[in-house]
This record gives sequence, structure tokens and C-alpha cells, in this order.
Amino acid sequence: MQSPLDSPRGELLDQYVCARITDLRNVDIGLFDYDRNNALYYFIMNADEYIYMRYGGRDADSADKYLDHDSLQLALEKGLKLHDRYNAGELPAQPRPESFFPRGIASLKAAEMDRGRCVECHLIQDYTLRDREENGSLNKVRDMYRYPDIERIGIKLDIAKGLAIKSVSGPAKDAGLRAGDVISAIEGVPVHTFGDLQYRYDKVPRPDTKSIELAVLRGERTENLTVALPSEWWWTDIYYRFLTIDPEYYFFTELLSDAEKETLKLPVDGFAARITDVDPAAKVFNIHTLKEDDIIVAVDGVESDPFTKSVEIYIKLNVTAGEPVTLDVIRDGERMEILLKPHRQYFRKRAPGK
Repeated sequence: MQSPLDSPRGELLDQYVCARITDLRNVDIGLFDYDRNNALYYFIMNADEYIYMRYGGRDADSADKYLDHDSLQLALEKGLKLHDRYNAGELPAQPRPESFFPRGIASLKAAEMDRGRCVECHLIQDYTLRDREENGSLNKVRDMYRYPDIERIGIKLDIAKGLAIKSVSGPAKDAGLRAGDVISAIEGVPVHTFGDLQYRYDKVPRPDTKSIELAVLRGERTENLTVALPSEWWWTDIYYRFLTIDPEYYFFTELLSDAEKETLKLPVDGFAARITDVDPAAKVFNIHTLKEDDIIVAVDGVESDPFTKSVEIYIKLNVTAGEPVTLDVIRDGERMEILLKPHRQYFRKRAPGK
């Protein structure tokens, strides 16, 4: 319907064998690794399971922001060229990741597969995190905050033109990137699409990495540039991801200014924050009794943290869903304690033991 066979994109697609996967029970997810919360994701590959590129990706604002017919056509064209290079022996060997199947995720197997249910994409990530939380291997910065947003380092793409940069600001501009540059590699690994770029950017170790290396095509030349990574570069809005291990607290905040903190005699480097909005779900699930304009000044007595100035990030990283904590709050000039019982949301899955 979207690509008539006699259209340029249809003619390209006609040179591919297209397969749609709707159940991941028997898929090697060690090889087919990607952001499981995408609505649409393509692997462009050959019969030897050599992956030429990925097409897909999203950010917190929109599931289809980086999906575009023109950029898909570019990817299809590049895929065919890479296939010709592969057949000519011009592409480097690509080590195959260790095979891993959904049945290897213990909680997923017990709760879904053993009951004959299909394995949906987002269940892979969710049950993986549940297992890591239970066995003590969970690293929330690495495991929850996946696929950082490139716009946080100042890169906006011209979506229809693939990895062509539309505008730069902040660290990207400081590094010397320019509008019109085309990103060709990150950390020395070639990238052809936004899906490639986002996937490889996600592999950058966090939180301590201070910079990344980007190669860009500028006219006929390749420029190698070092982009400094700001504090909390890895942060992404995970509200849409529906992670079981993510403590849901149902409020939103803004950090107080230094002047406001000084007036209230609060640590200037602290994460004191004003409530800007309360989700009605807080009342439904009996999560807390916070109100708009309340000021959170401490979480279980902690007023500041060297890792983050955001009280919301602090809670996400340091509070276990389902376990209550005490918030120190200023309301109408009076300091008080309010109990927060962060919600553990199972969505369509059952709680353990049920």
C-alpha cells in the first residue's frame, strides 16, 4: 500500500526478501539486539546473517520521529551497495555475538513461555531487568537509561536525509560539527542510519565516559571530531517504557534556582525541586499525597548527591519499586514528612507468585 512495486522504493524492496517477526520465542536475541520499545525496527542483512545496518529508532517524544520514507529509501539503497561489497569480499569480518534465546530469561520463560504465550519485544527487556534486579546484577544507569538522545549533545538530524546534520548546538557545535555534515562513524564503527547511530551510541560505557569520537563526511573529506559528553548525557525520558523495575512515583518537578535554595537555607548543590504536576494515578494507587508547588528537599534524609541534581533521577536510581521512602517536603512554608510508596507496575504481566 505504501510502496507500489513500480515506485523507486518499491523497486528497491523487490530486491529484498522481507520477513516480519511477530513472536520472538525462537529468535536469537543475542544477534538481533535492539531497543525493544520501538514500534518498528528493521535489520538489513544477508542470508549469512551478516547485519549491514539497522533502520528504526525513536526518542521519548515520538515513536515515529526517525521513521521516514525517504530515509528508508536511502537505507535500502545503501543496503544493496553493502551487499555488493560483501559479495566482493570488501567488508570486514563481523564476529557473531553469542547466541541467546528468550528461554534463557528465567522469569520470562516461567511467566509467559511455559504458559504458551507469545513473546513480545518489550517483554524481553522488562523480564531481563526483573531477573537482574533479583540476582543483584542490575545497574540502573546502564540498564534503565538505554539509547541516549543525540539531541542532548546538540545534534539534530535532517531525518529525510539519513545521518545528515540539520543543526548543531552545545557540545556538538563546540566540537566543530556543522550543519550539512553527514555522520559516518561513532567510536570508529561505521554507521549508515539513525538506527545504527543510536544503537552504537547506546554501547558507550556510562556514566564515566567523558567524550565520544564522531567521523563525519564534509564534502569529499572525512573529519574526525571529539564531542565532550555533558553530565548525565546518558539520561533519557523513560516514562513511556513501562519497565517493571522502574519505580513509578507519579509526579513531575523542576529544580529550584540557587537563589531559591539559599532563601530556604537549602544546599545549593542539592536536588530541592518544586512539584509542577501530579499524575492522578498517584491517588488511584495511593502512592503519595504530594501537591503542586510542594518542594521536595530530601529523600530518606538525603538532600544532595554527587551523581545527580535531579530528585526524580535520584529516586529512579536509588529507590526500589514497591518499597516506601520518606520525603522531606516544604508546603506553604512548613516542613513536613510525606510517605512515598513507589508503584511497581506489571502492566499485562502478573506479579511474581501470581
